[in-house]
Amino acid sequence: MTHAESLFHAARTRLDAGDHPAAAALLRAALALDPDAAAIHANLAFALAAGGDTDAAETHYRRAIALAPHEPQTYLNLGAMLTARHRADAALAVYAAAPAFAQDSPALLSNRGMALVGLGSESEAETCYRRALALDPGYRKAAFNLAYVLLRQGRWAEGWQRLEARDWLAAMQDFMRLPRWDGAPLAGRRILVGVEAGHGDMIQFCRYCDQLKAAGAARVGVLCHPGLAALFGSLRGVDEVISLDQDFDRADWDAWAAPLSLPLHLGTTVDSVPAALPYLAPDPARVARLAPLLGDATDALKVGLVWKGNPRFENDAARSLPGFATLAPLRQVPGVRWFSLQKGPGEDEAKDGVTDLAGAIGDFADTAALIAGLDLVITVDTACAHLAGALGKRCWVLLPAWMPDWRWLADRTDTPWYPHVMRLFRQRRDGAWDEVMRDVAAALAELAAGAAG
Repeated sequence: MTHAESLFHAARTRLDAGDHPAAAALLRAALALDPDAAAIHANLAFALAAGGDTDAAETHYRRAIALAPHEPQTYLNLGAMLTARHRADAALAVYAAAPAFAQDSPALLSNRGMALVGLGSESEAETCYRRALALDPGYRKAAFNLAYVLLRQGRWAEGWQRLEARDWLAAMQDFMRLPRWDGAPLAGRRILVGVEAGHGDMIQFCRYCDQLKAAGAARVGVLCHPGLAALFGSLRGVDEVISLDQDFDRADWDAWAAPLSLPLHLGTTVDSVPAALPYLAPDPARVARLAPLLGDATDALKVGLVWKGNPRFENDAARSLPGFATLAPLRQVPGVRWFSLQKGPGEDEAKDGVTDLAGAIGDFADTAALIAGLDLVITVDTACAHLAGALGKRCWVLLPAWMPDWRWLADRTDTPWYPHVMRLFRQRRDGAWDEVMRDVAAALAELAAGAAG
């Protein structure tokens, strides 16, 4: 084995361990010894992309393809990276250049579908996903991607079924160590709704606890993120709330249910969403304690702002605003008092004229108590949107043009999940928040004028 090969194998070990900077350093050293090794270029590109240096990654991916044009995985990796960078046209060109024998592979078809979705060509994307599944019915990635298209289009009967392909359910099952509820009769059974996905998902889908109880469950529990535990004490139909950081006796439960599977098992269609609002309530003691932060009664509208979500979310670059400054057109509207509900990344960006509430927020029950004293919440697509909706509070949600989440359906300004209280403001072009801000500012001016009148 040459020294370059030894460095390459050491780098692969570091890649497998998730240590991308160390892997990149080893691969650069290997490349210095063997500059025309396609595998070294391809693996270095992967490590660089994982570390955020996508420009350099693209260079090495393209060099790897030039050196080994018959290796399909390199095309897949480069195309996926380009799609993630919102360069869907370039990704499609890469897939088209892949070797002929790979053109009908399930992986390439699924990846091509993702790029087409990014361009808004959902019909073509669906064709790709269905072709991939015809070739390999067990290909979960294609089924999951198809679910997003179907659900966004309101084709929920098949969409919920396809969503069962999500790849994190096996790990959840290992953790829960209980039979998973499959929609069988619930009469007399004790069912624990397990933690799944993010805070917003839990707030949205734990509304189904009331339906589980109505369907005959003797006992309904919720296992949730610690930050939701106090808030979920107000959920209808829930007998016990268990924080994820608590021990619990699995013998107390007959089965567990995945929250995102509840619409499937309970037969939810666009026209039958259980949406009796509010289904969460703020804690009166917290409302009283935090009310002074919102000031005295005034004719001005009290509006809460959230402009960033969790940066670990895969589409966060599209859904979060570049920064607080993007909201500047809204702050020109007279008759409004501003409050920042931003917690975590971005919370230090709030400027003069905005009351920063981040220091008062310890969990979602605190956020709920603050929202109770506001007239309106304006937020990007993050957990605060679901919280405001679940509380029955007027909420305006700012949505990206790039792969907007399926739950908001397509082209609607309202949502069956939070009827009468939520309004959706959508980008018309990828990244064009300025147009959205003009729309929101006009709506806000109208609302403020009505409040003053």
